[in-house]
Amino acid sequence: MAPVRIDARGMRCPWPALRLAKALRTAEGPVEVLADDPVAPRELAAVAAANLWSLETIADGHFRAVRTP
Repeated sequence: MAPVRIDARGMRCPWPALRLAKALRTAEGPVEVLADDPVAPRELAAVAAANLWSLETIADGHFRAVRTP
């Protein structure tokens, strides 16, 4: 299953986190997020954890949310 992709580059928090939260409501597989706001890693991790997902860092500004087993 191909991951859902969110390009939130240029958006300031809370927008990347809000877009992730919306995607997690319907996603059946991983959700990848591109975000360049320095606050984004913390905000994205909080949203993922609140929805029982975990957040992995793929590269600088590239994250993947996956369901926690």
